[in-house]
Amino acid sequence: MNSQFRKPLANSKLDYFDTRQAVEAIQAGAYDKLPYTSKVLAENLVRRCPPEDLTAALQQIIERRSDMDFPWYPARVVCHDILGQTAFVDLAGLRDAIAEKGGDPAQINPVVPTQLIVDHSLSVEHAGFDKEAFAKNRAIEDRRNADRFRFINWCKTAFKNVNVVPPGNGIMHQINLERMSPVIEARDGVAFPDTLVGTDSHTPMVDALGVIALGVGGLEAESVMLGRASYMRLPDIIGVEMTGVPQAGITSTDIVLAITEFLRNEKVVSSYLEFFGEGAEALTLGDRATISNMTPEFGASAAMFYIDQQTIDYLTLTGRDAEQVKLVENYAKQTGLWADQMTGAEYERVLKFDLSAVGRNIAGPSNPHARVSVSDLASKGISGDYSAEGDLMPDGACIIAAITSCTNTSNPKNMVAAGLIARNANKLGLQRKPWVKTSLAPGSKAVTLYLEESKLLPELEQLGFGVVGYACTSCNGMSGALDPKIKQEILDRDLYATAVLSGNRNFDGRIHPHASEAFLASPPLVVAYAIAGSIRFDIEKDVLGIDQAGNEIRLKDIWPSDEEVNAIIAASVKPEHFTQVYNPMFDIKAALAAKTNPLYDWDVKSTYIQRPPYWEGALAGKRTMQGMRPLAVLGDNITTDHLSPSNAIQLSSAAGAYLAKMGVPEEDFNSYATHRGDHLTAQRATFANPKLLNEMVRNEDGSIKQGSLARLEPEGTEMRMWETIETYMQRKQPLIIVAGADYGQGSSRDWAAKGVRLAGVEVIVAEGFERIHRTNLIGMGVLPLEFVNGETRKTYAIDGTETYAVQGDITPGADMQVVMTRKNGEQVTIPVKSRLDTAEEVSVYDAGGVLQRFANDFLSANS
Repeated sequence: MNSQFRKPLANSKLDYFDTRQAVEAIQAGAYDKLPYTSKVLAENLVRRCPPEDLTAALQQIIERRSDMDFPWYPARVVCHDILGQTAFVDLAGLRDAIAEKGGDPAQINPVVPTQLIVDHSLSVEHAGFDKEAFAKNRAIEDRRNADRFRFINWCKTAFKNVNVVPPGNGIMHQINLERMSPVIEARDGVAFPDTLVGTDSHTPMVDALGVIALGVGGLEAESVMLGRASYMRLPDIIGVEMTGVPQAGITSTDIVLAITEFLRNEKVVSSYLEFFGEGAEALTLGDRATISNMTPEFGASAAMFYIDQQTIDYLTLTGRDAEQVKLVENYAKQTGLWADQMTGAEYERVLKFDLSAVGRNIAGPSNPHARVSVSDLASKGISGDYSAEGDLMPDGACIIAAITSCTNTSNPKNMVAAGLIARNANKLGLQRKPWVKTSLAPGSKAVTLYLEESKLLPELEQLGFGVVGYACTSCNGMSGALDPKIKQEILDRDLYATAVLSGNRNFDGRIHPHASEAFLASPPLVVAYAIAGSIRFDIEKDVLGIDQAGNEIRLKDIWPSDEEVNAIIAASVKPEHFTQVYNPMFDIKAALAAKTNPLYDWDVKSTYIQRPPYWEGALAGKRTMQGMRPLAVLGDNITTDHLSPSNAIQLSSAAGAYLAKMGVPEEDFNSYATHRGDHLTAQRATFANPKLLNEMVRNEDGSIKQGSLARLEPEGTEMRMWETIETYMQRKQPLIIVAGADYGQGSSRDWAAKGVRLAGVEVIVAEGFERIHRTNLIGMGVLPLEFVNGETRKTYAIDGTETYAVQGDITPGADMQVVMTRKNGEQVTIPVKSRLDTAEEVSVYDAGGVLQRFANDFLSANS
């Protein structure tokens, strides 16, 4: 497009776009001062931006202006099966809508290469102490998800430009790290940096490779798939200088939990972070990936590392093609992306983090940034009087100990350390407590191969950590059913039960319905807690057992040395482990010859896949934003787990009652997440979290009742949330939600926006919004408004009896007004700010959402 900047790449047969020349034509000497992120964004503009807009767009980057939009064209879209499936359900519904208007549905395809990995569907029904757990869990997964997998298989051949990785192969982010990301792309004779969006908030994991990868909602991903630019404003880019080296025995999990707490306190919300310094240079790619994976827990959008020798070594270790590895190094060094060439980068601010100050940590009981040093467990009230009588569960019983999630299973040091602690425990005769449901769910089959090579897998299996699947499990709320006797004991004794997992999320109610609280820990600590059996156990100080000689065994007696961990990695983790796994997985020989109907054959009886209703009924009508009643009045830190939980469906829930009515047996209810292709089930998950605190529903003493509850107005009747929603839907009552700060934090869950829109919510007024959820709301045609001047719902004594109307012009960042009418007729005008931040967002909102906007444009272009 801007051909004057296209040049041959030295030592290569490819061309590249000379971004340095383009930038320095505007301002001499500017390129070397740019952060890594800015250089990659500038390259994207030079290669893709319309020539008439290029100079102005580059000036924004050079001058660090964040007041104007510029287009970004990600090279790839990556989806897991939950949001990926719902995105393709939307596209299938879009095809129907296009066909009904006389258009050609076969023309609706992803324009950008799209990879869909089935990794969110497996539940740990059979634990790791069952030798056949993997096969049994996979069989259950296939049975429960037959409708979903039928649809996904149709997508393989019905849509062009789509690659599907079937279930049982690993976790999206780990596969992306270990194989899918080329770091430097080569297409149509041009080399350029890999960039992507992914339908999961932990997509930034490949930032560790120097790849800009943003977690987005399914709706935004659909827009990118269909070839639209993702409009952005230059983010705050913050440097994080790492100093020192980790202490002996400190894992990347310990480091990332400390960093998460540190960065949360430093207020880096929505920023792009770039880690550098001697400490960062010394971190392995696996350590870096653990840090980048936790980006949403910092509240940031990206967590970048520079390309350096660690990057090259990792690409070689994971079996990348030698020519591709050579291209990465060659391109990075020629374009100023190599670490040694980044010393002149200038940042908005620079934070310093001392790796040598990090001790052994866990995080909990309900937030990833709530770090607790294991030396402080007693003083923090987590450990306490620990006593276990035989097989009777103690207070704080650890009912789940799960080595799970790509956050940690992608790092060989973590996995080898877990294997060694298991080996050392086995030698001393230690065992897991009988009430602990243990599991090992690696994000890649390569992990199993190197654990077998090192002879550590049998040691883990002996303690109950056999492989239960290659998928997101407990971290995604898919911990599976407990032994009925254990479940009954928890209920009968009203026990405080907990989970310990090596994941990235531990929000209330997420991991398991009977785990009151959950704690994040490194894989070796997860093994130790399985032996301890309770969170009340002081893992650093208490006695794990007695050896044959009568000596007390503590954690320090079984913790492996760094030297032993590194030696086993050097001897046992090999490129052939990765090529053996990934070469067959990505052997795309030729386009499938099968002819597929471009329109999906919807099964009206399915509780997994239904034609989406976004062109019908109230959703196709005009949003009046008049006479709205509050569905909920909420506090701070409302997560997408509150808005649309992903964990197992209980019979007592609204979704459970619906599935039972549809003839689904309770053992096959599956999770909320797996039913998101069926709006009839998924909308019953709206605000279904049992930990919800809706300030409209209170006890006699004025305290807020906990549960999926609402209050129907004007009657003032307390009801279950779904029953309230259903009543308002029948009345065609427009709704509003009023909330506190950080509304919508957590997973990039489009159903957190779809559910409230289907309920009739037109507006959400909050003190602040999490980035991905805000864009999802706009993508569903919901207007996000923010309180201003430090005001909150408490400023106006909002109690939910009021009605609301919105006034003002809908333009980017507009000052608007919410007119609140109290029950006694008094009117109050509340000043608010529109969080439609860009002209593109206004355009999407005006159309009614992402899909409606695309349908309108497609039909206009093809009329």
